[in-house]
Amino acid sequence: IDKATARDLLKQPNPHGRPNSEVIFPFINAADLTGRRRGWYIIDFRQHTEEDASMYEAPFEYVEKHVKPSRERNRDPQRRKFWWRHGRSGAALRSALIGKTRKLVTPLVSKHRVFLWVEPDVVANQTVNIIALDDDYSFGVLQSKVHELWARRKGTQLREVESGCRYTPTTCFETFPFSEPSEDQRTQISEAARHLNELRRNWLDPEGASEAELKRRTLTNLYNQRPTWLENAHSRLDEAVFAAYGWPLDISDEEILQ
Repeated sequence: IDKATARDLLKQPNPHGRPNSEVIFPFINAADLTGRRRGWYIIDFRQHTEEDASMYEAPFEYVEKHVKPSRERNRDPQRRKFWWRHGRSGAALRSALIGKTRKLVTPLVSKHRVFLWVEPDVVANQTVNIIALDDDYSFGVLQSKVHELWARRKGTQLREVESGCRYTPTTCFETFPFSEPSEDQRTQISEAARHLNELRRNWLDPEGASEAELKRRTLTNLYNQRPTWLENAHSRLDEAVFAAYGWPLDISDEEILQ
């Protein structure tokens, strides 16, 4: 649902006195990560029974009107029966995110392999990979040259490089050998990761920028331009990550993969 619809639904009262923010969440897809977030929301009753879901009156009536008719024609008996729920509950992911203050996301397919932080309540569709980690060290290693090389080799290349690479969790993430850093090395990686993230965030959302200017400030455009400050920030991060693996700075890409 769009922002205006969400605002209207969020302010509606319920017979059980609970807020609709319990079933309406920010929503993103891959384009929101590489471009600008559109401010869309999603209605998600999770595993509520129909009776419990109906207590969130306005969102339930909206789903009954706009979703139920198509679900009644769905070939999947579960989706027909539980028409107010999503096809997949996401329960395992929510369990993994308990206690986390944020989560890492990366597009399933993108030209540049970028990782970002999003709020824990943000719901993503199938074009986004979600990683249930919230520490700067993990972000730093995944955003380093080491992991990018690994992901490009273990993922799926689409036609040509410009089309991007598919990041498949089973081959790109689950097989990836993280380093075993000392506390000092972990601190160095974490600091470099925070530095990179802060610089990118400041570039994406500069104070006083016009709406037209903000539309041009996307991660895709930033990495296409690859300004010197971005190169320097990535070099600082890569140096810290290389040190944690015990590698020299002049190590070749093939040596890294070996």
